Amino acid sequence: MALRAMVRADEIWLSVLAAMVGALGGLCVFIITRITLFLHAILFGLQNGGRLSGLSHLPAVRVILVLGLGGLALGLFSIFVTRIMPRRPVDPIEANALHGGQMSVQDSLVLVCQTLISNGVGASIGLEAGFTQIASAFGSRIGRAFRVRREDLRVLVGAGASGAIGAAFDAPVAGAFYAFELVIGSYSLVSLSPVAVAAVAGVGVTRFLGSVPAAVMIPDAGHLTWHGTAGVVLLSILSALTAIGVMYCVTQTEALFRKMPGPVWLRPAVGGLMVGGLAAIHPSVLSAGHEAMRTVLAGGVVPKMALMLLIMKALASCLSIGSGFRGGLFFASLYLGSLAGVLYGAMLGPLGLAPDSPTACALVGMSAMAVAVIGSPMTMICLILELTGSVTMSGAALVAAVLSLLTVRRLFGYSFATWRFHLRGESIRSAVDIGWMRSLNVRRMMRDQVRTLPSDTPINRAQTLFPLGAAQRIVLVDRDGCYVGMVQMADLHAVAPSTMPIATLSHFPDAMLTPLMTVKDAAEMFGRAEADALVVVEDVQSRQVVGILTEQHTLRRYAEELERSRRTLAGEERFPT
Repeated sequence: MALRAMVRADEIWLSVLAAMVGALGGLCVFIITRITLFLHAILFGLQNGGRLSGLSHLPAVRVILVLGLGGLALGLFSIFVTRIMPRRPVDPIEANALHGGQMSVQDSLVLVCQTLISNGVGASIGLEAGFTQIASAFGSRIGRAFRVRREDLRVLVGAGASGAIGAAFDAPVAGAFYAFELVIGSYSLVSLSPVAVAAVAGVGVTRFLGSVPAAVMIPDAGHLTWHGTAGVVLLSILSALTAIGVMYCVTQTEALFRKMPGPVWLRPAVGGLMVGGLAAIHPSVLSAGHEAMRTVLAGGVVPKMALMLLIMKALASCLSIGSGFRGGLFFASLYLGSLAGVLYGAMLGPLGLAPDSPTACALVGMSAMAVAVIGSPMTMICLILELTGSVTMSGAALVAAVLSLLTVRRLFGYSFATWRFHLRGESIRSAVDIGWMRSLNVRRMMRDQVRTLPSDTPINRAQTLFPLGAAQRIVLVDRDGCYVGMVQMADLHAVAPSTMPIATLSHFPDAMLTPLMTVKDAAEMFGRAEADALVVVEDVQSRQVVGILTEQHTLRRYAEELERSRRTLAGEERFPT
């Protein structure tokens, strides 16, 4: 009973910390949004509160000048920051997957400043990356200040993201599932209470402050009948294919800008000029696209216009991210999806396959596109339910989310976030904690007491020094103490005594482990060498023996850590039986 009472107190304390983190997330959304709208109003001379993408016209010279100079400012700022802070900010997903939830507030503030500059000058990206980054960093900092456990620290990082996304969309349930799916990587009873409390706290703060415009407004969600189900299926698949094309184009645009001659700091300026040229044609490509998407959802965009805006917005987002502007693609994917839904709905309409209204088509396309880009189906299903209050549209969002996820996984394999990790060489596909796998290295598992013998020792001498049963294996070294091979005790005593050097019986001369190899790397080395034990050397060049590791011990430790991780995710360690 005392143990269970202590566990309950611990859960309550974690929920209190999560509420603090969620409230900070809501405050961050308020501050970042207000600063961005202020920059829009000042830089573009707006009188509508800074709502940039909803305009039908902007002076071409001004918009090109603002984006070009803004890109130059971002490039110079990034170069300055890189010189004094050369490390790259850790993303919340990466932090929870690899670093046990440890993030730097200082590094995250740098990314927020870059996001503010990028979105403030009108680059075609969203603010959600800045929201979640700083809110999650505050969660990590508060957790470390109170010295919470590793798994609780990961939950607090997710709580920050939950509060920020919930506040940004005025949708606490969607914010909570964003944290579960993207930042924590799993749903469990352990994380339910703190993440939910954080989402409610974040929304509560923004509602109390009362001056952050709603991210999405849907005047009439429309209706979906059974005969429109086939249209939902086709719309979902087509929107997912469009999302794959956008993600691929972002990667190719980045590659093209990396090949561009000239200094790195000049690339955002070039990209800004290109985006400015597109915005001179139609301003809806600017910023995240909040006001422009409201126009689409209100039925104010005809199919031909939707096609033009879809191409222009996709190109503007690729140019913005590829040239070095910082920000997210979450809200941009919502706008792109609404345009794709209207376009594909108009194509399917003459065949009698489209949903009844353009708004319903836009919502289906929005759901499919966003799931393809961010990889979180339940987030979008809950978001549609909270925004529309329509059960039928939530059902359509469910179908769209599932089909989009299956299409992207089958044809592309990654969401946008995990695809970018893949391009950086990281082998993570979600925020599920695999950091323990990297911290469980050979140095922690090896045995440092090793029986060694010079490789030129005669076999008869070795048989005398190591009688049968004295050890399982002998490690051979040369005159400089470098590893040259290993001899099994059974092999040594299976031959007749002779003056031949023991090196003639050695195996695995080139199969070695190093102390910093992970348990996964060690297991792969055992498989390639087909050995049940391998020598650990300081490094491959010196070949100085520092220990020995058996395959049996490696697999046992791996299984123990895997089971501990499973119990943590399921909440079994927090709620003992």
